[in-house]
Order: sequence, then structure tokens, then C-alpha cells
Amino acid sequence: MKSQIKIGSILSYLQMAINVIIQLVYTPIMIRLLGQNEYGLYNTVASTISMLSILSLGFNSGYIRYYAIYKKNNDKESICKLNGLFLIIFLIIGFIGFLCGLFLSFHLDLVFDQGLTAEEYAKARIMMLLLTVNLAFSFPMSVFQNIISAHENFIVLKLLGMIRTVFGPLITLPLLLLGYRSIAMVAVTVSVTLFVDVMYFIYVIFKMKEKFLFHDFERGIFRSLFAYTVFIALNTVIDQINWNIDKLLLGRFRGTGEVAVYSVGFTLYQCYMLFSTSVSGVFTPKIHKLVNSTKDDPNRQRIALTSLFTKVGRIQFLILGLVASGIVFFGKYFIVDIWAGVGYDNAYYVAVILIIPSSIALIQNLGIEIQRAENKHQFRSIVYLVMAVINLGLSIVLCQKYGAAGSAFGTAISLIVANGIIINIYYNHKCNIDIPFFWKNILRQALGMIAPIIVGIILINSITIDSVIKFLVCTGVYTFVYSLSMWLIGMNEYEKELIIKPIKKITRR
Repeated sequence: MKSQIKIGSILSYLQMAINVIIQLVYTPIMIRLLGQNEYGLYNTVASTISMLSILSLGFNSGYIRYYAIYKKNNDKESICKLNGLFLIIFLIIGFIGFLCGLFLSFHLDLVFDQGLTAEEYAKARIMMLLLTVNLAFSFPMSVFQNIISAHENFIVLKLLGMIRTVFGPLITLPLLLLGYRSIAMVAVTVSVTLFVDVMYFIYVIFKMKEKFLFHDFERGIFRSLFAYTVFIALNTVIDQINWNIDKLLLGRFRGTGEVAVYSVGFTLYQCYMLFSTSVSGVFTPKIHKLVNSTKDDPNRQRIALTSLFTKVGRIQFLILGLVASGIVFFGKYFIVDIWAGVGYDNAYYVAVILIIPSSIALIQNLGIEIQRAENKHQFRSIVYLVMAVINLGLSIVLCQKYGAAGSAFGTAISLIVANGIIINIYYNHKCNIDIPFFWKNILRQALGMIAPIIVGIILINSITIDSVIKFLVCTGVYTFVYSLSMWLIGMNEYEKELIIKPIKKITRR
């Protein structure tokens, strides 16, 4: 299992790197070939269907929790019944999702009002129908992905994820160059997703030989499961409000062009987010095991959870600090002159407004799974619900006045209050994590950012970046100073060893 986690982590970083490269290379080509309005239309339709993911009701997390319990007791029959129960649940959810998608496909005025032309409405309807089929199929197929994850077969999971990441753009790009547009993009996305989902199914049934029992379910398990997942479901609703509702609001009040601007900034934010979430995901089963094995010894549990929480958080901060500060200093030139092009100036402000406040949550995202493992995620859901409502209200007002940047600002305020203040207090007092210890470590590490920030300020004030060469030189100098400063000031021996050890192995060979 250790090799699975280790190789899974490596593959996670590889998938993350591939995903970022594809986003950075593929997005500008897509923008230029589609045009701003159709790119905005594509993103609005995708966000609308994505909103239906709330139908999963958080059951995915519930599977891993109950699997860990049954596995600890070596109860194979209960695991088979758990497989069957979840497949039934997600088949029903898939059917409901299909009906909801059909309804939205033929009532697009609920999303776009009267802001589209007849041609755009026709394109939107076809894309909605295709994505509806994809959604309906993906719900039951997610059961097989959860089974692979629960067994900690991360190599297979990440390899199939990489196929999904790479093949979609590779197939789509030639079609775009041949003159096909957004409908072709969606058709390819659906086809690749279905292929990968079938691979999950084949691996679970024929390689893992997992069994599914559809009868004699444990008495009260659905009620217990729903009680556990209801607040996770609430989190899903909240995430959709925070990360997708802005595009819908902009599409309704400001048009698809403004959605395109927001989407460019949001895509850069998503690339940034990948640096944090790519590795933390492989710790999910480990956290559940740790919590279950130490629940009778709170002191031991607090030490173990704090150690893991801090260790992963410091590594994430080390990476995110470079990326976030680099975007602040050099992001505007990159977006307008290299990446998205003229007309996307405000996408820089969207990216910065989202990236800076979200960094608090991203270096602490291990805490979300700790809450779930301890069955203490309810409070976070309530806090996020209140903040999501505030975010929604602010975004409705601000997007009409300030466009894409206004929508992002509403999200930023909710992130600062919820993640920066309230959730940290909850982690410390209720989740058995020593938050003062964590932030002392992070602040000590952050001293390594002083020198690069000073250098960054000097660079942008003394050099006019008006060419790719100057951009590369400035970012190269900044990265070198950041790396050196962090090595000398910010990093501890464990973090240095993570870099030195692989280098020593390579030099020995």
C-alpha cells in the first residue's frame, strides 16, 4: 500500500503537470478558434450541467467511510452489500439527473433569459443534451471509481485520470482546427469520459473481482448513511454556488462575453488549485484509518493528525507560495500578451481575487477529510451555507456593476471569513488539530517569502515586460530567488530530504 501511495502521489503530480500544461496551451487556442461569445456560451452550459452534481448528495464520501469500517472488521459480506446498495442509489440518482437535464435543455430561458440569439440557443440545447447523457451515466460509474479508491489502487486511478486529461484535448484540437466548434468539443468530452468510466467498470469487475449483493442490507444503514452524507451534500451545493453560480449570473446579467473573461481567470485559478489537491487526495483512506485506529486515545490522535496536517500543509504552502506570488507579479502580462489575448485584462483580477483568499483553504484541505472521518463535517457545512448565501447576494449585486471581477470579489469575501477565521477555530477546538502549532509552522516557513517578494517588486517596477524573453527572464530570476530563499530560510530538514533523496538515487545510478 505504501508503494501505491508513493507512486499514486508521483502520478498525481504528473497528472497535475499535464493538466496545467494542457490548460495553458489548449485554452488560448480554444478561445481564438471559438471566439469570446461562443467560449462563454460553452462555459455557461458546462456550469449549468455541473450544478446537477449536487444530486450525488455526498454519497461518494460515505462509501469510503463505511468501507473502512467493514474492512477493519474484515466483513467481506457487508462490503459486497455496500457495493450493491451504492450502485442502486447512484442508478436512481443518474435517472433523476437525466430528467433534470432534459428539463433544463428545453427551458434554457431559465438560465440565459433572452440573452442569446436563436443560433446560440440551438447550440446550447445540443450541448446540454449531450452533457445530460454524460451526467446520467457518470453517476452509477462513480461507484466503481470509489471502490478503486477505497482499495487504495491509486496507480490505476491516476492512470485512467491521465487518459481523461490528455485524450479529450488531443482529439478535440484537430476538430477545432477543421472548423468544428463547441458542440464537437462537448461530444469528444462525453466520449472520452464514457470510455474511462467503462474502464473503471471493467477493472473492478474483472480484475478486482468485486461482488455486488442487492438484498438483505444492514438494518438502518441508509438512514445512517444519509445522516452522515447530508452535510457533505450541503457542501456540494455550497461549492456549486461558490464556483459555478458566478458564470450563470454573468451569463444572465452581462452576457456570454463576460462569462468568457471570468472563465479565463477561473481556469488559471483551477490550475493553481491543482497544485494543492492533486496529492492530498491520496491521503483520504489513510486519514480514515488513522482516525478509526486512534479514536480511543485522543492525545495520540491529536499528535498524529496535527503532524500529518502540518506536514502536508507546509509542502502545499511551499508550492502555492511560488505560484500565487508569481501570478500576482507577472500574471497580467501572461494572460493578456501570451495566453488569452486582448480583451481579457479583467481576467487577471478575477484570478488574483480568487487565488489569494483560497490559499488558506488549499493548504488546509486535508482538514476536510479529517472532519469527514471524525463525522464532524456538519458545522463546516452550516458555516459554508451561510457564507454561500452571502456570496450569492454579493455576486448578484457586484456582477451587474463590476462584471467578472465583481462576481469574484463576492466569492473572495466568503472564503476569507469562512476558511480564514471560522473553520480554523473549529479545527482547533473540535477536530483535534493543533491549529496554533500549524500556523506557527506556516508563518516560520513564510519568512522565506520576504526576499522573493522584495525582488518581485523591484522587477516589475524597474523592468517593462514587453516581450516573452523579458517575461521568461523575470519569472526565472524570481523562481530562483524564491527557491534559494525557501531552502535557506523556509524549509525544514524533512522537506529538504524530499528533494535530496531522489537526487541522490539518480546520481548513484
